[in-house]
Amino acid sequence: MNLSAKTEYACVAVMELAARFDSGELARIKDIAAAHGIPSRFLVQILLQLKSAGYVESTRGAAGGYRLSKDPADLTLGEVMAVIDGNSDCVRSNINGQTPATTTLLSAWQQACDAQQEVLHAATFADLLQQMRGRTADMYYI
Repeated sequence: MNLSAKTEYACVAVMELAARFDSGELARIKDIAAAHGIPSRFLVQILLQLKSAGYVESTRGAAGGYRLSKDPADLTLGEVMAVIDGNSDCVRSNINGQTPATTTLLSAWQQACDAQQEVLHAATFADLLQQMRGRTADMYYI
């Protein structure tokens, strides 16, 4: 799977917003950008795209910021990726004409794509947040 920087940044931003969901705390663009090395200008565009899709809300002003408009348990990785990348077909042939070899290969690639989409649409941001918290809880410093 090849991820664009835009898709990766969007998913990281949604993770940040998911982490604040229960508290209702707003996240500021500059804080998300600084914490993850994401260019602020790019992050603005990404959050606007997620806002247009109805996944993010914003509040203006000095105390403003962004928050998820959907519970992280009801928002999947596949949904966010589809907003950013579009719902394009995973597999397209570059060969004109079908042969038994190309048909067989395309079938196998499509099965892999379908399995990938199933995993992405089953992974909620609440699940991912729980996994992330489990990883940081196991860390210790000397």
